[in-house]
Amino acid sequence: MLNGSLADKILLYALPLAATGILQQLFNAADIAVVGQFAGKEAMAAVGSNSPLIGLLINLFVGISLGTNVVIATAIGQKKTDIVNKAVHTSILVAIAGGIFLTVIGEILAAPVITLLGVPDDVYSMALLYLRVYLCGMPVILLYNFEASIFRSIGNTRMPLLALIAGGVINVTLNLFFVVILHMTVNGVALATVISNFVSSLILFIKLRHTDAVIRVRKEEFGIDRQTLKRILHIGVPSGLQGMVFSL
Repeated sequence: MLNGSLADKILLYALPLAATGILQQLFNAADIAVVGQFAGKEAMAAVGSNSPLIGLLINLFVGISLGTNVVIATAIGQKKTDIVNKAVHTSILVAIAGGIFLTVIGEILAAPVITLLGVPDDVYSMALLYLRVYLCGMPVILLYNFEASIFRSIGNTRMPLLALIAGGVINVTLNLFFVVILHMTVNGVALATVISNFVSSLILFIKLRHTDAVIRVRKEEFGIDRQTLKRILHIGVPSGLQGMVFSL
């Protein structure tokens, strides 16, 4: 980004980023397609009724993870490797802890939220089941988004996309396996989504553990730095809320 023309570099950075956002939304679309084909209209309606809420959650997480991107990229530009290390390890721990917190809160609020969405009675129970299983994947979904932001901070948007493509293939495969072979319904496609997100986040974590770049993860450096966390949230929360407003 610092040398030569900008147009080609911006496209090389932005296109994988855009594709990643689209692919994340397609996970839910794949769930709808599979249950609609093999589990009936009620199951398809149940999954589809969760689409606005899932879109809201994804926009919120992507926005908050932007704070990680900005803090790490700024520290790299300032050649402050200590801040880079703190931000990387803080982000990963916050993603996991925040995901667990959201899972607990989400399970408590799942039924009232489904009621608030006005889901019809004949698909209510399946819509609630799908949401409850999906919420169990919050820790790995958050982890993927924060790990992707860590890679983007050094200009690498390709690796998060490749990890998500691998997860997408697994998602579709497991959707078909759970629904067609095991005769599961909405719980099957939700479980497939959770597993595929786990795979995507695991791929990025392994890459972070073995990269030679400044963003390398080392187990002995894990910890939450309050000052760094404050900077990440200062940038990320307004961005996440902005994305949430569009979904609302």
